[in-house]
Amino acid sequence: MTQLEFANKNIATPLMKKIAVKEGVSAEYVLKCVKNGTIVIPLNNTHKITRPCGIGLGLTTKINANLGTSTDKSETNIELKKLQIACKYGADTVMDLSVGGNLQKIRREIIKHSPVPVGTVPVYEIAVAAQNKKHDFLNFNIADILSTLEAQAKEGVDFFTIHAGVTKRSTQALVQSKRVLGIVSRGGAILAAWMHCHQKENPFYQHFDRILDIAHKYDVTLSLGDGLRPGSVLDATDEAQISELKILGELALRSRKRAVQVMIEGPGHVPLQQIEKNIALEKKICRQAPFYVLGPLVTDVAPGYDHITSAIGGALAASFGADFLCYVTPSEHLRHPSVEDVRQGVIASRIAAHAGDIAKGVKSALNWDKAISQARKKRDWKKQIKLSIDPDKAKEYRVSSKPHLSDVCTMCGKYCSIRVMEECSRV
Repeated sequence: MTQLEFANKNIATPLMKKIAVKEGVSAEYVLKCVKNGTIVIPLNNTHKITRPCGIGLGLTTKINANLGTSTDKSETNIELKKLQIACKYGADTVMDLSVGGNLQKIRREIIKHSPVPVGTVPVYEIAVAAQNKKHDFLNFNIADILSTLEAQAKEGVDFFTIHAGVTKRSTQALVQSKRVLGIVSRGGAILAAWMHCHQKENPFYQHFDRILDIAHKYDVTLSLGDGLRPGSVLDATDEAQISELKILGELALRSRKRAVQVMIEGPGHVPLQQIEKNIALEKKICRQAPFYVLGPLVTDVAPGYDHITSAIGGALAASFGADFLCYVTPSEHLRHPSVEDVRQGVIASRIAAHAGDIAKGVKSALNWDKAISQARKKRDWKKQIKLSIDPDKAKEYRVSSKPHLSDVCTMCGKYCSIRVMEECSRV
């Protein structure tokens, strides 16, 4: 049975209990939320990992790190190094987005070595296989789709991004829009091009029930992808995006009825003043399903710094109720990310998620800030470093500039405000 089926029978599984302990909530709460679809626990029933996570209402905001090869960069060992770094610095899940090299080998290695849940975008492998075998990445059919989904699920993939909302209906809304950028989702573009080429409905949408059968068999969580997400802040919250979101809401309901866990993916590039509206729309249309957002990036003008633009948007999104943040690295829009890009992206996204959790009133988040503030008051540098979100960076800065007085830092030295006030209290 799937976790959702157990919840429907009011059975709290060992996995639900483990998540409850990790999050500081009751097992009954986790069971109730899995049952009503406001929490998902992405874990394939054939996959054994050490760090499962729950995503959704009342839990800490989770972050995902994207890994995977490109057509220009396809070294498996580099992607495994990125996996190691992403998990070391706190990624709750990873996604393998590979499109170059031996995709099955890369995916299997990532699944084998990952301590956290692993997601994929199956249409990537489907398109690459069509290109390799038939010299046309749009030459695939539903049989190819289902066989790829089955194979990936059997390997242990924990969640699939399925772009089933890119349909004749939603793409018609796109045609009528006046977007600066059209489709910027790679999966969304492949399927829109397939529909145009074959003059048929999106096979992921048309055969969604057959996809649900595979997801149910392995308890793979579906992450319904936003193939029409805005790629510019000028395109945010337009008719095409909302048309797709409404379709995703319909598909989410069908998933729950099939006892398949489901979450919803969201934008993308969104200006600050529209983030709250976007969260509210998803929660309403998709019946409070966990919301997985890319960023969102709040401006388009910062190539090289998009881990910052996305962290700004991510913090706001999390504070308004987003449950899951997909990291963005400094190399977004510019190049295939390096290991260091992955590290910076994970840290920026974790800061955003934590800031959102403080706004949500998550007790563990507040306790963490309280603990480091108390260490700061005592000028306990060792403990401050240990409690920091990136202890390696904090230690590097501390040891690189040693003060004459050991209990202060070189910013204020003997005029340290905390030290000055402490000495006053002794008089």
